[in-house]
Amino acid sequence: MRQVHVVPAAQARAIWMRAQRLDGAEPFGSGPAATKAAVEHLGYVQIDTINVIERSHHHILFSRIPSYRREDLATAQAKDKSVFEYWTHALSYVPVRDYRFFIPAMKLHKTKPDSWYASVAPKDYRALLRRIRDEGALSIRDIDDDVLVEKDHPWASKKPSKRAMQLGFYMGDLVVSRRDGMLKSYDLAERHFGWQRPRPASDTHYAQYLLDRALTAQGIVSLDSICYGGLKWKARVQALINGAVRRKELLPVEIEGGEGVKHWVAPEVLETAPVGAAEGRVHILSPFDPLVIQRTRFKMLFGHDHRFEAYVPAPKRVLGYFALPVTVGDRVVAALDLKTDRKAGKLLIQKWTWLNGGEQAGDKALIEAELARFERFQLAPTTSLE
Repeated sequence: MRQVHVVPAAQARAIWMRAQRLDGAEPFGSGPAATKAAVEHLGYVQIDTINVIERSHHHILFSRIPSYRREDLATAQAKDKSVFEYWTHALSYVPVRDYRFFIPAMKLHKTKPDSWYASVAPKDYRALLRRIRDEGALSIRDIDDDVLVEKDHPWASKKPSKRAMQLGFYMGDLVVSRRDGMLKSYDLAERHFGWQRPRPASDTHYAQYLLDRALTAQGIVSLDSICYGGLKWKARVQALINGAVRRKELLPVEIEGGEGVKHWVAPEVLETAPVGAAEGRVHILSPFDPLVIQRTRFKMLFGHDHRFEAYVPAPKRVLGYFALPVTVGDRVVAALDLKTDRKAGKLLIQKWTWLNGGEQAGDKALIEAELARFERFQLAPTTSLE
């Protein structure tokens, strides 16, 4: 029986950080083109509504694009139309080049809509589409003739049109054509993109997309990390992995300390893994960052079981309401619970927790320097696209 190669944990971390582009100075360049390149490389950038600091989608891009500006993402979405919003494991920005991989999900929403949308009458939905076709892109604030209803959920709206817009979004008839903060404007998808919808990907093509996306953005992958948020695809992805192993395109490995979980890596990635390449680099990461969001994987490789405590009762919080993990090189050294006081024009440190054995020499000075840069980003004004 062939012995499985064991990858040292430090090498696995180096592979993952290189794949996440967290070990270089300016891996994607600058400007709107860098935003497009970053989203295409990562595969998705998760959107989140919490704004005690800058929202996660901007934060994730800032972590990889030092000169990032919020309007760069707005340009990519509304003008260049190189990214669009859809559901991955959560609502995310996704490359438009990958649109066809999401069409099967759109069709499923059309044939089997979630019970959440049962209150949307077909005639009202058709009327909404006609209105958008006639008037152009609309936000929920543009609709002032709804007969208001009582909210049946904390995230619901008194305006029935909001649910109809969301249904159109998930079915692919509508697309978020622009955002102003968290206010979304919806337009007809075909008009926004200027093309007819491409042919949908087959199940096999979608499974290959998941595998390719993970290999690009993770470097060293497991079945769980590939299929995060879509575990039903495991069997199809495993079949593709088996074929790649037979062709010697992928090498089966285990990670030191990984409890025997099977991983795979391209041989050339394993041979050129740049151990120590992230030395001295500091990142204050969003809890929704692709490096952090898969908590089990993050814990296995970095030794930190990150807790997202925004929904935890205050007396039970350990790290804080919106704690951000901090890496120095390939070590997770601290968690900072931060809050931006925009009125006072400063970044507040609510709680600073040292992790994994505590502070090492020089860590605090490095983190404080990055905090100053992070504060400038937090307080930078947003330029309108108009």
